[in-house]
Amino acid sequence: MIHAAIATERLNVADLIGKGHDPSCGGIGAFIGTVRSHASTGDRDDVVALEYEAHPVMAEAKLLEIADEAVTRWDLVRLVAVHRTGICALGEPTVVVVCSSPHRGEALDATRWIIDGIKDTVPIWKKEIFADGAAWVGSN
Repeated sequence: MIHAAIATERLNVADLIGKGHDPSCGGIGAFIGTVRSHASTGDRDDVVALEYEAHPVMAEAKLLEIADEAVTRWDLVRLVAVHRTGICALGEPTVVVVCSSPHRGEALDATRWIIDGIKDTVPIWKKEIFADGAAWVGSN
């Protein structure tokens, strides 16, 4: 089972982990990305929120492509990959990846590969918001 999506509402991490769990599996790999106070570039540590924008159809297609390849490469029974769009407050989850496999190695390796693929290739754009302004960060 693959669930790959772009979400416009706050992510419910417990629900997504539950969706990624399979009782036949002994290993679950998970990554939860959150809004941090330190800026991606420079030495500012006063980020108050992030704003993500995406082309929903293209972003979901790329997420699904990454998920399909991961299921082929590793022995995954379930896979959840969800990225948030919109404004996310400090500490709020922005991306969740969950992989279930009979063994921990495959689950953990796949999880890292998936989050790296999301960061490198999915068309999602990030703006860091500060109390005194905002700045777009990089691009996919």
